[in-house]
Amino acid sequence: MKKYDVAALGELLIDFTRNGESDHGNGLFEANPGGAPCNVLAMLQKLGKRTAFIGKVGQDMFGHLLQKVLQEAKIDTAGLCFDEKTNTTLAFVQKNESGDRDFSFYRNPGADMMITEEDLREDILTDCRLFHFGTLSMTSQSARAATKKAVQLARQSGACISFDPNIRKPLWDSLLDAQEQTAYGMEQCDILKISDDEAVWFTGIKDPAAAARKLWDQYQIPLVLLSLGKDGSMAFCGGQEVYVSAYPIESTVDTTGAGDTFMGCALSFVLEHGLELSEAQLTEMLSFANAAAALITTRRGALRVMPKESEILQLSKG
Repeated sequence: MKKYDVAALGELLIDFTRNGESDHGNGLFEANPGGAPCNVLAMLQKLGKRTAFIGKVGQDMFGHLLQKVLQEAKIDTAGLCFDEKTNTTLAFVQKNESGDRDFSFYRNPGADMMITEEDLREDILTDCRLFHFGTLSMTSQSARAATKKAVQLARQSGACISFDPNIRKPLWDSLLDAQEQTAYGMEQCDILKISDDEAVWFTGIKDPAAAARKLWDQYQIPLVLLSLGKDGSMAFCGGQEVYVSAYPIESTVDTTGAGDTFMGCALSFVLEHGLELSEAQLTEMLSFANAAAALITTRRGALRVMPKESEILQLSKG
């Protein structure tokens, strides 16, 4: 029995989400705790899993707020470090004219980029059943080295490796570098979660399902999860391909964190059932994860407002 079900490394930040206007016509932004790895952990905690986070925030008001939020969510913060010189990363999120999200990052640098190999809590990495990471922790050299060291330690201890590229193109000096680090993640992982846009971007194949199928075959990943937004999701596992449609939600207010919520649910299912899944199990997993992702879009932010298991089951089972 390992101490943690899931440990994750990466960015922890504040998402300032547009939430109306003041009486004077000025935009109002709500400070939502965020960061993909911790969003995933927050969903896992809601499903009764034991989690730990490894990352770095600034020694500032936002950094201490984020530490408090993780502790409230019962995510272990023993691996959270504070940087004395670099501020906590901030992201401003609003919808553009097409309805898609626009991100403006204050991260040049941000504290999450400053984590080093020396900051790693090796006891966490060697005492988890599953290790989860993405690419934002590989946009700087020191954090990249720390991420790869963490993957190595977790792998050596027998942990399953989970990877979500979560590409944010403005944060990369070179998209070629982004592709190279994404390829590294795919080479290392047992579970890949990738969005339709990311699959098309990485492979150059216009059909997302065909793109995901190519990644599944090329990298021999046991479980590939393809998120399709309002069109649902797919799973590729053990020679099987399963598609489940999305749950239509009319009251969508913010799609930030939907993919992370989906991922947390999928990882919880794998922890309970393993990676050798039947068609029926894959369908059950995707249905539950799709329902959770739909629910989170009705709320602003993600980390603090993850749905309860009872809410998800109520939606997924009608």
